[in-house]
Amino acid sequence: MTLLRLILLRILTTAITLFGVAVIVFVVIRVVPGNPIAMMLPPGATDADIARLQAQYGFDKSIFEQFIIWLGGVMQGDFGTSISLRQPVSMLVLGRLPATLELSIFALVIAVVIGGTMALTGTRYRDTKTEGAIDVSAGMALSVPDFLWGLVLILLFGVLWPVFHISGRISPSLNIDFTTNFYVFESLFRLRFDVWLDLLSHMFMPALALAIPLAAIIAQLLKQSLKETMHLDYVTLARTKGYSEHHVITREALPNAILPTLTLVGVQFTFLIGGTVIIERLFSYEGLGNMAIDAVINRDLPLIQGIVILFALLFTLVNLAVDMLYVVLNPRLRHA
Repeated sequence: MTLLRLILLRILTTAITLFGVAVIVFVVIRVVPGNPIAMMLPPGATDADIARLQAQYGFDKSIFEQFIIWLGGVMQGDFGTSISLRQPVSMLVLGRLPATLELSIFALVIAVVIGGTMALTGTRYRDTKTEGAIDVSAGMALSVPDFLWGLVLILLFGVLWPVFHISGRISPSLNIDFTTNFYVFESLFRLRFDVWLDLLSHMFMPALALAIPLAAIIAQLLKQSLKETMHLDYVTLARTKGYSEHHVITREALPNAILPTLTLVGVQFTFLIGGTVIIERLFSYEGLGNMAIDAVINRDLPLIQGIVILFALLFTLVNLAVDMLYVVLNPRLRHA
């Protein structure tokens, strides 16, 4: 199978997956008890007021008719209007998406740095107490969910030793008019390092809470792959040539051992994005996950649908990118 055919097949699979997610979400959130229209109206609203809003949002039609109308709008880029916020869903979702992406990318970088350092250190000092300490630390990090790590970080660095911000995305005292919602990248582009540092200070604890469990997974898998690779012939040949152990690990063993970890990181990154829902709520971070919880509380059906579809699209795109990158980096698959 050529690379082009593989890409086209994955794109088709992605489209089918998104359609299935849309159908399931659309039906499930409508059969759950509760009337979102009734939550919009004051206690003295009449039946005529309820009927008027139901007709306005299309709730007076059957589920099948509602889905066809909604799907037709989605094909044109219209995800409907939020019931609670009275704004276009696409504008709301795309406005919050950059914050969640920046948080997720920052968490991924932290996880790769911590997990990679633990794996390389454990491989360098294998069969010693250092490797045992790293294994125990990784096990402890993996056994605690990210939201509990968030609570611990708030207690340590927000209460006992207040060095980081524990809520929000940026300090209100900073006066800057952003032209995009990618605050971190735009502040760097404008050379506003004060704003950039403030953004990172707000992002650090939620990103670290998300990164700790992922770092443990990376450390365990990469260290195991490295230990298996260290017994291969070409690594032994590198040792006979007089290369240092650091060179053997980082230059000879790591390039081949990293491929399974790359696939794992891609899959876990999608779970990391999903984990932002609770973490953003915990730290009052103005991202897509925080908005998702508000949408569920308010039974804002159009907003819930838009957020879920966007999350599903992110997951499938990340998996597609990882698969393609794996094919490019693996010569046996690239020339198959």
